[in-house]
Amino acid sequence: MAAPASNHQPASGVPPADPGAIRAALTPTLVAEFDREWNLVLEQAKQTHALTEVFDLLNKWQHIVVMEWRSPGSYFGVLAKAEQIQRAGGRAETVTIEEHRAAIQRRLQAD
Repeated sequence: MAAPASNHQPASGVPPADPGAIRAALTPTLVAEFDREWNLVLEQAKQTHALTEVFDLLNKWQHIVVMEWRSPGSYFGVLAKAEQIQRAGGRAETVTIEEHRAAIQRRLQAD
């Protein structure tokens, strides 16, 4: 198993939809997550004889790479937020439209 590269960002800003390129752009902790999902999807592909899930996974991880370059640690932040929502019974903290409007008004008045 090759060690990940130094998180080199390609000129296009998005790694190719290639497992090796994606792995090379990830931190070691994220490589472990990618490998876990990769192995699950490959097993599914063997059973279904379809590659849709493989392509979906590569696309998902291309987005994660870009997200991590922009905001390191954001992947685990999203997972933590999802866990918090699940613990709360599937409901995220909600804000009413009136609260949004009031916040917008406060910002407009501050300028």
